[in-house]
Amino acid sequence: MSDTAPVHVMANFTVHDAETYRIYEKGFFPILKRHRGTFITLDDDSTTFEGSAPPEGRVVLFKFPNAEAATAWYNDPDYQALSEHRRAGTELKFLTMLHPMPGR
Repeated sequence: MSDTAPVHVMANFTVHDAETYRIYEKGFFPILKRHRGTFITLDDDSTTFEGSAPPEGRVVLFKFPNAEAATAWYNDPDYQALSEHRRAGTELKFLTMLHPMPGR
């Protein structure tokens, strides 16, 4: 994997306390931008064409220019402090960094 290859981060979670989660949402984008992250989309009602549907809830997709930037975002003390609101207001199913396929 190239250190310069972009990576995507996908999260799936169910919001059970919207007010607490909104605190997280409001602080999320400035920290994402600080680490050169780009928001792509979110979906509260995704469609599965084949196979088992993913866990219910919101799916969020964003990207970083490389794995180093994504890791720095996640480990940022400001993000970790902010993420306590996500942890308190949601049930996280997964938060995954997707690496590009080798040779593509």
